[in-house]
Amino acid sequence: MNSRIWFAVVLFAAAAAHAQQDYPNQPIKLIVPWPPGGGVDTSARIISQPLSVRLGQNILIDNRPGAGGNIGTEVAARSRPDGYTLLMASSSPNAINIHLYARLGFDPVKDFAPIAYFTAVPNILVVPGNSPHDSAQDLLAHIKANPGKVNYGSGGVGSSQHLAASMLIAATGASIVHVPYKGTSPAEADLVAGHISMMLDTTACLPFVSSGRMKALAVASKARNTALPNVPTFDELGVPGVYSSAWYGIMAPAGVPAEVVKRINAEVNAILKTPEMQKRLADFGGEIGGGSPEDFAKFNLAEIARYAGVVKASGAKVE
Repeated sequence: MNSRIWFAVVLFAAAAAHAQQDYPNQPIKLIVPWPPGGGVDTSARIISQPLSVRLGQNILIDNRPGAGGNIGTEVAARSRPDGYTLLMASSSPNAINIHLYARLGFDPVKDFAPIAYFTAVPNILVVPGNSPHDSAQDLLAHIKANPGKVNYGSGGVGSSQHLAASMLIAATGASIVHVPYKGTSPAEADLVAGHISMMLDTTACLPFVSSGRMKALAVASKARNTALPNVPTFDELGVPGVYSSAWYGIMAPAGVPAEVVKRINAEVNAILKTPEMQKRLADFGGEIGGGSPEDFAKFNLAEIARYAGVVKASGAKVE
């Protein structure tokens, strides 16, 4: 090798190693592939503030909504893998959409490096605050008596809200009409306004429930949620098998330096152990995540495999 070329290679390697040791030395962009206000956006804002403090750099939320989370996720996949562009990954684009869309602009496994599993939240059956239905049993009886006349909203075809409703339909034989939106927030706005009848929303609905603009009737989990201790599970209501949640975590484009992954993972795990974050997640209705990057990678693979059957049973497809 030419001595000048060799010297340049050595200098580049040394500079790269130094940059990794100095990481981060500039603001970090966290891509959220959904509109502001939904569960993914809320979870990104919950973790970004303490993470920015621990890293000593601002974390800038970059909302890139569209196509069920695919647009922003593809932007993240095509970004430079230097640790300065991260993705707030979630169940829809990173585990569900591969079974839903004929074509994706990214590979949810090969194009990403899982860094830290943050939290998961259950879907909750909610109705407008002025709804005449005060219980899930009453609502389901109304649906049964009026097949095809009740509608439900979701953050889009294949979203956790859509698949949770599909589970409810399968469990009860209910005939309800799906109204998909481009994200959770516009669906919630229409529910509050009474333009749709119900949702199986994520815990992003909790502020609406606490303010009385929505009523929570049931939780799609095996145990009651800490944020809604008085709201029964579907199992308790005699509607078994309706278990649906949305999960959130931090990923980076594939090829990101191992030291960056290690640093962010360690900081997120430390944050999750603080009483402040544990209370914040309890108020958000979320479980405590954590674990190694390898744990998150295995979990993501298991979720991709699990949702293959869920999506097939729902009959959902996007061409």
